[in-house]
Amino acid sequence: MAGATTLHLGGDHAARFESRAATREAPWVKWLILGVSLTFFATFLLMPLIAVFVEAFRKGWGTYLTALSDPDALSAVRLTLTAALIAVPLNLVFGVCAAWAIAKFEFRGKQFLITLIDLPFSVSPVIAGLVWVLLFGAQGWFGGWLMANDLKVIFAVPGIVLATVFVTFPFVARELIPLMQAQGREEEEASVVLGANGFQTFWHVTLPNIKWGLMYGVILCNARAMGEFGAVSVVSGHIRGQTNTLPLHVEILYNEYQFAAAFAVASLLALLAIVTLVIKTWVENRAARALKDSIKDDAS
Repeated sequence: MAGATTLHLGGDHAARFESRAATREAPWVKWLILGVSLTFFATFLLMPLIAVFVEAFRKGWGTYLTALSDPDALSAVRLTLTAALIAVPLNLVFGVCAAWAIAKFEFRGKQFLITLIDLPFSVSPVIAGLVWVLLFGAQGWFGGWLMANDLKVIFAVPGIVLATVFVTFPFVARELIPLMQAQGREEEEASVVLGANGFQTFWHVTLPNIKWGLMYGVILCNARAMGEFGAVSVVSGHIRGQTNTLPLHVEILYNEYQFAAAFAVASLLALLAIVTLVIKTWVENRAARALKDSIKDDAS
């Protein structure tokens, strides 16, 4: 979140940078860099996004709505929302607890905990899915016990939720840790000295200070949860109408040469990405405005 805030507050710094002859770039350099950036954006981001919507509506609204109202598509939407509604709150609780512990306390193994939080960033999602299969599959470590008790994790909703939680749990924690470390412990310590208990300190002091970073992390976590493919693909079993999320449903439709339906469903994920970007930008702007107001208040 600090990085995002810095990005929005960078206008004044950029103006001061450009006002100095020693740090001012030639106009052709600026236009060259801008041209390369815009070309890259148009080629690898904007054109594929436009292509998704063009192909989705190529055969008209009727075909588009039929693809979205298909029972398998509706089942994929429900499963995607279910996985996100379970994974995001779990990661919210974990992220806040982990960030609180790392930023506010000193303990043995802190760096190891930070490394574990970053693990899903460095491990392929497919490997993450295989790990759950190794643990809870029919031939896995706990597979026999699960079968004996008529419990199913792999190729069922619990496995999809586990895979989604694994690939998304760093997002909230990674947004809050640097933010809470930068804020320090002074306000919490003052609250305790004044007689507040732990919950009161968190609710009235810590949470207001981290709310924008928390929202930012939740937005990213939710976007990844709904768009996850690799780990979910391994543990789902690709059972139509039961264990297919939206990305898996798109793959099946495309492999069956139902291109219009595949792009119609893919457009839902594209809309999710656009909405996520809009909300993310709004959160960044609000956070930057709040930071500027706090700086003005401190100065006055």
